[in-house]
Amino acid sequence: MQTHPSTQQAYHELHCHLMRSALFMTQFRKVLSIQAGQPTSDGAGVSLTRVFGGQGVEQFDPFLMLDEFGSDNPDEYIAGFPPHPHRGFETVTYMLEGRMRHEDHMGNVGLLQSGGVQWMTAARGIIHSEMPEQEQGVMRGFQLWLNLPGKNKLLDASYQDIQPQNIPRLTTAAGVEVVVIAGEFDDGQVRQVGAVQRPDTEPLYFDFHLPAGSSIRPRIPQGHRVLLYVYEGSLEVEGCAQAVGASRLVRLADEGELQINSASGARVLLIAGKPLREPVVQYGPFVMNTREEIEQALRDFRDDRLTA
Repeated sequence: MQTHPSTQQAYHELHCHLMRSALFMTQFRKVLSIQAGQPTSDGAGVSLTRVFGGQGVEQFDPFLMLDEFGSDNPDEYIAGFPPHPHRGFETVTYMLEGRMRHEDHMGNVGLLQSGGVQWMTAARGIIHSEMPEQEQGVMRGFQLWLNLPGKNKLLDASYQDIQPQNIPRLTTAAGVEVVVIAGEFDDGQVRQVGAVQRPDTEPLYFDFHLPAGSSIRPRIPQGHRVLLYVYEGSLEVEGCAQAVGASRLVRLADEGELQINSASGARVLLIAGKPLREPVVQYGPFVMNTREEIEQALRDFRDDRLTA
């Protein structure tokens, strides 16, 4: 039996109405703040943008800092990051374009290339360098600092180089390209486990490439701290009327659903994690729970015992 056209139209209108009603009834994560990063320099004079970090870091828990570096002027990156120490957290370097060489006190030597990730757990202590493996061209990427729980801050350091071919990539039904660096991506239609998992902070680290007119609705565990950093284009967060342009960080509430829309196209990092809710005491490259632990780290570094 053939359905009458008017009946088909009625079904279609009912379906659209139900979809709109479901969207209206969904409790989306509230946008708590939208902020711009601050230009600065680090290492031996590398120009970068500090997206967040420093004062008020508790609001980003379990994350401590996000830096964006990017230039086609070698004078702004060629000096790199000569040997320096860390204790008490993890660093995640995601390279969009360029080549950077890592060396550390444990004898690790790695080459971070376009599309690759370096995941370093400083824990008790590491002394390493990150130096450009190029004298011209574009050097572009991000470095994220992820805190460690107090119970893990004095464990042995470790280092992992993740080549681009070992980082899962997928394209959603809406045409959004997803790079799954850490955690598990799930939008209700496709699931993909990322290159790195961490049980204590349960971090999610995704790079979304949204074509014009597309949307993505990743499932994020309730209670997770969620950050979005738009590094190209502009987007809209469902439930918030304000458009978010490039070089802006969005901090979201810990509860609710998330939908990202982009009318004109965007590239955005989604960073989320389970808050540690522990005291954070930081002195430069050392991040511990108490002032006494920071003083011990300084003594250990002075006495060449940081990595012992």
